Amino acid sequence: MRVALFITCVNDTLYPGTGAAVVRLLRRLGHEVEFPQAQTCCGQMHVNTGYRDDGVRLMRRFADTFEGYDAVVVPSGSCGAMVREQYPRLAAGTPDEGRIAALVPKVHELSEFLVDVLGVTDVGAYFPHRVTYHPTCHSLRGLRLGDKPLALLRAVRGLELAELPGAEECCGFGGTFAVKNPAVSAAMCADKVRNVSSTGAEVLCAADNSCLMHIGGALGRQRTGVRVMHLAEILASTETTAGPAATTGTTTSARTDSKPGTTTSTTTSTTTSTKASTTRGSAAGSGTGSGTEATA
Repeated sequence: MRVALFITCVNDTLYPGTGAAVVRLLRRLGHEVEFPQAQTCCGQMHVNTGYRDDGVRLMRRFADTFEGYDAVVVPSGSCGAMVREQYPRLAAGTPDEGRIAALVPKVHELSEFLVDVLGVTDVGAYFPHRVTYHPTCHSLRGLRLGDKPLALLRAVRGLELAELPGAEECCGFGGTFAVKNPAVSAAMCADKVRNVSSTGAEVLCAADNSCLMHIGGALGRQRTGVRVMHLAEILASTETTAGPAATTGTTTSARTDSKPGTTTSTTTSTTTSTKASTTRGSAAGSGTGSGTEATA
């Protein structure tokens, strides 16, 4: 099976360690992962704010980049829902309708890919910490992931899963919602932070880094000591990589090998700070959409 990673804008620019974790995890399960450097934004922000034509152009670029793969793995319920829900609407009645209809079923959020496609819940992870899980709105209501992420977390050795009160309530991020309605967004986030703090968890986990960024900022400002981690990072953890939940970070670097167009990522654990850099093709550049093997 030819698998591609769609890293998403937020992960590529702010949390590249999540993409590296996906690659480590899938390689551990016996699957090589390609990273097409022609990939760019899925267009969700554009469509949601009324720039439909720009969203259509990005949809077409996504199709050009990923339609040759057997599976496209997305470590984001939000961007996954954009592709699955919005793309068919954007393409309806246009020459793109057929190719989008063929592509959409091959796009999977990470937990979906693991549970539904690979048929696994125990991925061999080890993470000896108390964790609570926030089901993000798009993963819960858009993709309807149900308890797939929880099933994966319950199978992690050493992990103590704490139930999050009001788990299904929105954290208040909602992309541009947080910008347009800051007071409401902050109030919703305050409720979420209270509930997270009540669990006694060391780590708050979710499948979307945008929501974790929002909640994590509030947790940090209140000095709760609770760390936020993407689901992929926990599932990629092993006995040799799982460190203290409050201090261990991920360092990701990228180097371009002598083979033209090939980017190889190297990931190591660090107990000091998170430093990350990635190399990818420019959205406006001459990327061809051909995949390069992602190595972690």
